[in-house]
Amino acid sequence: MDLYSALQYVLFVAIVTILVKPLGGYMERVFSRQRTVLDRLFLPVERLLYRITAVDPNLEMTGKEYATCFVLFGLAGTLLLYGILRLQQFLPWFFPQYHTTPLSPDLALNTAISFSTTTTWQAYAGENTVSYFSQMVGLCAQNFLAGAAGLAVGIAFIRGLARQLSDTLGNFWVDLTRALLWILLPGALIGAVLLVWQGVPMNFHPYTVATTVEETRQVIAQGPVAALEIIKSLGTNGGGFFNANGAHPYENPTPLTNFIEMLAIVLLPAALTNTFGRMVGQPRQGWLLYNVMVFLFGCGLIFVHHFEQRGSQLANVDFRNSRVQSGGNMEGKEVRFGIGGSTLTAVVTSNTATGSYNSMDDSYTSLGGMVLLLNMMLGELVFGGLGTGLYSMVMAAAIAVFLAGLMVGRTPEYLGKKIGPAENKMIMLYALAAPLLVLPLTAIAVSTRAGLSGLTVNGGPHGFTEILFAYTSCFANNGQNFAGLSANTPFYNLTTALPMMVGRFGLAIPALALADRFGRQRSTPSSSGTLPTHSFSFGVLLTTCLITMVALSYLPTLALGPVLERLLLGR
Repeated sequence: MDLYSALQYVLFVAIVTILVKPLGGYMERVFSRQRTVLDRLFLPVERLLYRITAVDPNLEMTGKEYATCFVLFGLAGTLLLYGILRLQQFLPWFFPQYHTTPLSPDLALNTAISFSTTTTWQAYAGENTVSYFSQMVGLCAQNFLAGAAGLAVGIAFIRGLARQLSDTLGNFWVDLTRALLWILLPGALIGAVLLVWQGVPMNFHPYTVATTVEETRQVIAQGPVAALEIIKSLGTNGGGFFNANGAHPYENPTPLTNFIEMLAIVLLPAALTNTFGRMVGQPRQGWLLYNVMVFLFGCGLIFVHHFEQRGSQLANVDFRNSRVQSGGNMEGKEVRFGIGGSTLTAVVTSNTATGSYNSMDDSYTSLGGMVLLLNMMLGELVFGGLGTGLYSMVMAAAIAVFLAGLMVGRTPEYLGKKIGPAENKMIMLYALAAPLLVLPLTAIAVSTRAGLSGLTVNGGPHGFTEILFAYTSCFANNGQNFAGLSANTPFYNLTTALPMMVGRFGLAIPALALADRFGRQRSTPSSSGTLPTHSFSFGVLLTTCLITMVALSYLPTLALGPVLERLLLGR
């Protein structure tokens, strides 16, 4: 590994680690309604919003009520965004001479579900399809709202684990408002200013038409890019203003903007581990979860960098690293980022719910692409989404506790709360949802003409991976793709929408149900037979459990690549 890449990786992890504690403490104060430095600015706005919407901030909700509000809020956002996309030609800032890709009903529905679930799976080119109004009022607004809703669910989940003999988890509308005002808006404002300083456009100008030195016509798209760019990272969304996403020089012009955007993706999910430790009264529990995240993240960085630096996609080419060439597999990567910046982005975004990218995943080496796929198969828990990453990791910890309890013949406990049959049902529903949905959808796609028609470039094992990657990405609310799959068809627009919704709502509901049951229990004091869930040995058990779950769930798919190749040859 070259010195520049190593320093970049170490600096990234160091900055995140340093900021975990202060950011975690700040979020704990925000959602506990304690005094913060921004109260003077946002408390009057908060009171005004409650007065307008008739929300009683002192009225708390049960887990069922909280989940209902979360689902209804997501569905309302989906319908609103769908209406904006379908009517965008009648709304401001629509340029018919440039927005030439029609938004069919199935594509508009897919996009609306995608952004309201923080998946931001994009089967279209932004600059040719979506107007400035749709970008700002539709997509950018959903980046804020969906991100804040996910954070609210994460906080409610923590409350359930922290409380005793309580039948409420908080108020969804209060948590949503505070996530928007105290967390996302200040962060987006600061981040947008930094991006504009580095050259990211922020305007509503019409597209610029230029004549090149070869006397050809070139259309240069621009617009309110900075506003969308920062919240797509901060809210763990990932949708690009342009088709090239973070590889476009207007979205991500310099290595510094790339580093800032990656920090924006990771900081809040990482800090939630500290918030978790503070709220349950056991900070070491939060640090254990964070350390497991960093370990898995570091393994991903090392493996992907090694595979990309040592591997190549072209034969008879010198890929050795030297002062005059970057070396390694540079296919699909931007020279201004190199392998180091591309690897950092690929690993960060595949581990979280932020499907932004600055290089083409489809052009990575076989083993490098495999790591990105495995990151998503882990279940969005290495940092993960805003709120979702934390409860995904705790769910995995509960599985590890349950398995350990079976081995010693003791009723499993986590944070002093017993994991009985009802709790186990919620945990197993959460754990099995992904393979039970992703694998059948992949099987349908590889065995039907509609599904195989999307493989316009690659067949065989690589084509199969493109399909598996797509459904895994949608379920993980990630949105990345192997670009060789042509996904803008009614088949893929509809079948990818299903895992997006289940990955968002189908996982949040059992998580809230588990938190609700934990909150109704009384914590039992630890004893000599209690499994210490903040120890190094438990961290090893949790990591092993995660890897084993992925292997048992998805390893059989390795045999289906050759099957697909035979199907393609025989059609």
